[in-house]
Amino acid sequence: MKLAIMGLMIMKFPVKSFLKKWKVSSKMFQQDWQVFGPCLMSRKYNKSSSDLSGLAETLIDLCQSRHFITGDIITQDALINGWYNYGHLGMELKKNLATKWWDSVVLSREQVFGVTTPHKLRCQSSDNRLVRLIETAALQVPLSNKDLTKEEIVASLKDLLEESTILRPNLLQGAVQEYARSLSLVNRKLPFGLAEIGVCYQPFPTGKYPTVCNAVRTGEMEMASLVWFSSPRTSGQWLDYWVRQRLLWWRKFAKNPSSFTASDFQDNDGTKGTTLCFSFPWGKEPIEKLLNLGDKELVLEHHGNKANLKGRDGKKTVVPHVLSVSGNLDRGVIAFLFDSLQLTEKVDSKLRHNRKKVLKLHPSLAPVKVSLEMGKGATVELRQVCEGLFHEMLEKRITVWPGYLETMHTSMEQLTMKYDEMGVIFTIVVNDTTLESGLVQLRNRDTAIKELAHISEVRNFLTKYIQES
Repeated sequence: MKLAIMGLMIMKFPVKSFLKKWKVSSKMFQQDWQVFGPCLMSRKYNKSSSDLSGLAETLIDLCQSRHFITGDIITQDALINGWYNYGHLGMELKKNLATKWWDSVVLSREQVFGVTTPHKLRCQSSDNRLVRLIETAALQVPLSNKDLTKEEIVASLKDLLEESTILRPNLLQGAVQEYARSLSLVNRKLPFGLAEIGVCYQPFPTGKYPTVCNAVRTGEMEMASLVWFSSPRTSGQWLDYWVRQRLLWWRKFAKNPSSFTASDFQDNDGTKGTTLCFSFPWGKEPIEKLLNLGDKELVLEHHGNKANLKGRDGKKTVVPHVLSVSGNLDRGVIAFLFDSLQLTEKVDSKLRHNRKKVLKLHPSLAPVKVSLEMGKGATVELRQVCEGLFHEMLEKRITVWPGYLETMHTSMEQLTMKYDEMGVIFTIVVNDTTLESGLVQLRNRDTAIKELAHISEVRNFLTKYIQES
């Protein structure tokens, strides 16, 4: 069994009794604690009880009931740091978002190539912000050996830390490693880019411990990365270009485009860049960061061998600057769920007030495009028509919810509420009129208008509607 940790973190060790037994002084651990101290701290903590707005609570309830996200207790921290699972619809939504990102950044552009790199970094680093992978059995050896002195335990833990495997915090290093080998793809001509989508690991603070042990939980997130290599002469222009393009891309799929904004920022290392944020109910959170890293990362990774790094910039050969565009797809999913949620009050026939919830997700992102229902009429014949429509739409890659397979009777009002909460764009009802005239009923999620259309035209209409959205 392996444990992902920041620096080192151990669970279920009698830390207090251990320190008391060895009479460890605070002076001795004043410096060493920064290196391996977190490993001696228990990871026992209560789940966050962060206050959520009414909108956030409503969305979480909807997402759990409609299988977008799952989890025992979903809090604000869980939403932001990815501490939840995806249900069927959430998985499809994230897949659609990743597909649109890849289409925009890689397939629709010249000189951008996809790569896949390992989750584990091959370099060693003393950076305590990184997540490391260590065998728990290896940790138990020095801590359970009564013959070791406290100095020997400290030294042993330090050795384990230095020899541990680093899990990638982002996708930058993999692309930088691939740069020299990728030069032949473009005949050494700049600029060009390397793109990747993959899981990354970062520690997040819980706010329940002192600063030294603040990062006690590892976040696993799906990141989308473009690393753009350009000449130093044009790197500033290219950064401005990508900021504009990325902001336009996020806004393209939003119901409220102004919720996505750009602002300047500076990271922990002093590198300046631009962050793209979404305005959540509790405040702005970053969804994508863009940095101009210069040539430092590239030269360092390739051991200062600049001759192999030079690319062609017109008639000159130069070591390129590295522009990093890194987006958090998991946070993007949550952003679009908040953006698409529309609440309206509705009064039923008994004058009861009901809150209507609709996820007006962009047609390209909606996990299910069409629901297919069977109305009144000859059951066997109608089901055959539904099955035919189902397979026709699958041929066009239109995702369909086969409601006609449901055996329990549900009113159309209940079905409409269900599909609106799922973000389904169209509901098609096949009934006895279809058998007579070939007409089906289409209900649009966004307008709530019901129209009749001939069954032979439905597939092409839906394909065109989704593609042109």
